Amino acid sequence: MTSLKGRLALVTGSTSGIGLGIAHSLADAGAHIAINGFGPEEIIDKILEDLRAKQVKAEFISFDVSDAEKVAAGINQAKEKFGKPVDILVNNAGIQATFQAEDFPVEKFDQIVKINMSSNFYAIKACLPDMKKQNWGRIINISSAHGKVASANKIAYVAAKHGVLGMTKVVALETAKTGITCNAICPGWVLTPLVEAQIKKRAEENQTNFETEKKKLLEEKQPSGDFVKIEDLGAMVCFLCSEAGANIRGSDFSMDGGWTAQ
Repeated sequence: MTSLKGRLALVTGSTSGIGLGIAHSLADAGAHIAINGFGPEEIIDKILEDLRAKQVKAEFISFDVSDAEKVAAGINQAKEKFGKPVDILVNNAGIQATFQAEDFPVEKFDQIVKINMSSNFYAIKACLPDMKKQNWGRIINISSAHGKVASANKIAYVAAKHGVLGMTKVVALETAKTGITCNAICPGWVLTPLVEAQIKKRAEENQTNFETEKKKLLEEKQPSGDFVKIEDLGAMVCFLCSEAGANIRGSDFSMDGGWTAQ
């Protein structure tokens, strides 16, 4: 197993879904964990308890990822709480909404772009100076199959996730001669609360049921017929953080059951 003992990892959007799974994978590899997101206090406390049971430090750092100043303040707070700068940054926070382009509310479009793309820039900007001082860092942006291909009714999400891949390449080039790497992972369908909400919406619109729409969703896009496992995404993150990933720079890894191979 990859050893990240003593490293500090900040995972945005990590109180549920993919981000929470990644946080657990990094903790299993020995990294201390700063989680970020939303949720009832008792749920967050339980997440921290579970992470600390892995013999690592874990803290909840609350900040609005769509606000550059609050992101910088949150990253500084993590540094103060753990007594060290962030070594591993996983930009995972994301939201979704579906409308035809002409019906898409402008404020919702702007919000999706800020949370799914601009937040990555805000966090990278805040973390890079310390990473450069120590000449080591790992930046992993969670993009999507929709960072490579498109689907109707998702103009904001698709635009943002494509932008994440461009940003990943730029940062990788700018840090190419350092011990910092920047890469992206592009998951297909993962059965997270975000995807479950989309399936429920489809069931309502089509007057069917959850199981029918879940099957149809996979048949439409994902040739494997299976959802991508969160644990597999976590394993990929840990690999990119390892020394074996030291010369992987500006790459994007599809983990989508064959979606983008079509």
